[in-house]
Amino acid sequence: MKKVSIMVPCYNEQENVVPMHDELTKLFQEQLPNYEYEILFIDNCSTDLTRVRLREIAAKDRKTKVIFNARNFGQFNSPYYGMLQTTGDCVICVVCDFQDPLEMIPVFLEEWENGYKIVCGIKTHSKENPIYYLLRTIYYRMIKGMSEVQQIEHFTGFGLYDRSFIKVLKDLDDPTPFLREIVAELGYKRKDIPYTQPKRRAGKTHNNWYSLYDAAMLGFTSSTKIGLRICTFFGFSLSFLSILTALGYLILKLIFWSRYPAGSIPILLGVFIFGSLQLFFTGFTGEYIMSINNRMMHRPLVIEEERLNFSDDHDDV
Repeated sequence: MKKVSIMVPCYNEQENVVPMHDELTKLFQEQLPNYEYEILFIDNCSTDLTRVRLREIAAKDRKTKVIFNARNFGQFNSPYYGMLQTTGDCVICVVCDFQDPLEMIPVFLEEWENGYKIVCGIKTHSKENPIYYLLRTIYYRMIKGMSEVQQIEHFTGFGLYDRSFIKVLKDLDDPTPFLREIVAELGYKRKDIPYTQPKRRAGKTHNNWYSLYDAAMLGFTSSTKIGLRICTFFGFSLSFLSILTALGYLILKLIFWSRYPAGSIPILLGVFIFGSLQLFFTGFTGEYIMSINNRMMHRPLVIEEERLNFSDDHDDV
């Protein structure tokens, strides 16, 4: 009997962890009885009652495993690490707020049985904030146009991954993993399944402008070179334009010496314009440097505080 691992990352999801466990258990018992299964919750240092709820679940259900992170390791490291801790023949990643529809799981497994090593859920519509959805659409299309690797639009990580691909993720040993880019660049032949993203079932979203910016910059620095190329081309173009402007002012001043007061306004405008551009491109270049720095330090993805219902012979990563 094949074993399916369900990996559920969570952070401050006290209203959702128990319903999520119950729905997943019911799904496998009623619709997927031919599969063995395990459910892994990885908690990213929640500050509400999420950990209390997870302890109660783990005490009642030995098929449910739990990892408690020592601190919040971010929205990318924690799920990636959780995938590496599973033991099933395939892993299905779902978020704890029910925005990844659980009814897609049998569809994913059907395509897996048909031979696909990766099955991706692709958002074609969403009931979330329309502004966020629009911004994500613009972002995905920008990345798709700039990247040398064919990107997957509106793919959040919700999908099925064969054990052979999980081994690829383990062998990468990447301290700053960006799963969406890895699937697009290194993944096997995959099947994309469209779905409509529902609203969050309970609680408040933990995404904000900073977390969206963090995701966008990780995408840029992991998938594209164009940011640095823009800095180079823009800097060269502005330097050339500055030289032409300076020559123009010099010629006009020599021809109309007494009638052409250059004044200080052009100088001030030039200082502010070029100064602001320098700050922008310095920051943008810094994002790449910071990404390189994180990889060079090679810190662990996650430091565990505690794990529940894991056997001693589990192959840790």
